[in-house]
Amino acid sequence: NSLSTEQHRMMSLCKGFKWKHQGWNMAELGIHVDSPPTIPTLTTSYAHGTSSTTLLHYTVGETLQRAVERWPDREAMAFLEQGVRKTFAEFQQDVDKASAGLLALGLTKGDRLGMWGPNTYEWIVFQFATAKAGIILVSVNPAYQLQEAEYALRKVGCKAIVCHSQFKTQKYCDMLRQICPEIESSSPGGIKSARLPDLRSVIVLDSLQPGMFHFDDVMQAGSSQYVQQLQDLQKKLSCDDPINIQFTSGTTGAPKGATLSHFNIVNNAYTVGKRPHTRVCLPVPLYHCFGSVGGGMCMAVHGISLVFPSAGYDGKANLAAMESERCTFVYGTPTMYVDMINQPDLAKHDLSSVHTGIMAGSPCPPEVVKQVISVMGIKGITIGYGTTENSPVTFCANPGDNMERKSETVGFIMDHLEAKIVNPTTGQMLPLGEMGEIMIRGYCVMLGYWADQDKTNECITESGWYKTGDIGSMDAYGYCKIDGRIKDMIIRGGENIYPAEIEQFLHTHPKIKEAQVVGVQDARMGEEVCACIKLVDGQESTAEEIKDYCKGQISHFKIPRYVLFVTSYPLTITGKIQKHKLRTEAEKLLGLEKGK
Repeated sequence: NSLSTEQHRMMSLCKGFKWKHQGWNMAELGIHVDSPPTIPTLTTSYAHGTSSTTLLHYTVGETLQRAVERWPDREAMAFLEQGVRKTFAEFQQDVDKASAGLLALGLTKGDRLGMWGPNTYEWIVFQFATAKAGIILVSVNPAYQLQEAEYALRKVGCKAIVCHSQFKTQKYCDMLRQICPEIESSSPGGIKSARLPDLRSVIVLDSLQPGMFHFDDVMQAGSSQYVQQLQDLQKKLSCDDPINIQFTSGTTGAPKGATLSHFNIVNNAYTVGKRPHTRVCLPVPLYHCFGSVGGGMCMAVHGISLVFPSAGYDGKANLAAMESERCTFVYGTPTMYVDMINQPDLAKHDLSSVHTGIMAGSPCPPEVVKQVISVMGIKGITIGYGTTENSPVTFCANPGDNMERKSETVGFIMDHLEAKIVNPTTGQMLPLGEMGEIMIRGYCVMLGYWADQDKTNECITESGWYKTGDIGSMDAYGYCKIDGRIKDMIIRGGENIYPAEIEQFLHTHPKIKEAQVVGVQDARMGEEVCACIKLVDGQESTAEEIKDYCKGQISHFKIPRYVLFVTSYPLTITGKIQKHKLRTEAEKLLGLEKGK
């Protein structure tokens, strides 16, 4: 009541500044994302997701503690193949035992522990146990072979490794013995290896092995001394500490260790989980952000229940789990959904409880989204988009969006993030609707690539923008379309062609199961378009039939000059298609190798 005239004047100025500055209407820059945008407010390809909720300043351990206090007796997870079910309170008891046990083994805050294996209960126990002890969890791809595993474990300096002795054809302990023959003659916890100099302990989940601890040893090692040490440690943990290293698959070159903090993954789970789901069927791998953040972290932050159908991917087990567990939500990559749609006994399963789902992890053809809705009956399916380096989700659609937005866009920007579309060469921001590189800034951007400052500097600008390497466009509502990877772009006679656009059209052909488009060398045009097509089982087609289907539907210069029918594609260890290898294979089949 006793404000001075000067104070009143300053308040008035601040109010004016809040909404207008140099003629900019703030609504033109931000989108309020508590609900799907309904007004076309953007005037350029920049969006800021404003929200009525604040970011969380909790560690991973604190989020689980809060969940236990709110929902102690709620089922947190069910691992159907293992026959394991845990409430939040039971899960936390196991996490605390494992966490104190790791301290007893001599691991300390900042040490790295490699988790190498499929989706089992122990994976998620160690995800939370390491975080509570301030140990950095290294997510190691369960499909890694000898050379890849050695590279990853040495790159980040793992002090401990957790694995099964074997899963399917993967013999983890045998591989470790090949890398570190010293294990055989070591006492557990006393490994000294020439090739993995930081390694001290291997923890085996399913059998007793010489020189290695068993999972039970860890669960029983945490005496009262280490329980107290764990409690004292909680005061020293910061939500900005690194807590997880996720290896990017790298379709070219060696994998890089994207390093994420508590703050990164807690808040990504918080904002993703606000687009609600309650009982989730989770077939995606835990070693990937989609599983560990979208699954494990969403469970702790939002109190959702997770259902793991099987340790390794199994389409039949997914359908059975959704039916028997009455799941309301399902996660999956496009390939997983294609697999479920093509299960011969799909019609026998009652999936009426499954209202919504997320499709993410690789480009999602609109036809697949439409089939999930029409064939599986999942009306609220949405596409999510992100990268490991962004913790991972940055755009996501809403279950209530119309068919066009659901099937052809990746939705709108997530809370508290900025996105812009720029010319990849000049870095200039582009007008609405124009294709360019998607860049992201905000809480989700990784701390960096572990022990690789040069690679970090290549993809994070001085002003904090992460260069995704993806090509996309944005509309006035802030919805984003993905058009492919910069490095996959085909330049045919000076025309820029984005393979994803052609692939999406080819998916509408009833005989085509999957289509991948690459550029192959051409003396006259520089590059020509080549479509590598997998047909639906039992179908036959010709190159002429495919080309005729394209005529009048897509621009003439985008119609494939070459059509190859294939039965498989070269894949990375994470199941992503290696387009550079596919291009080489296509050129070989067509007799276009260099020098010919």
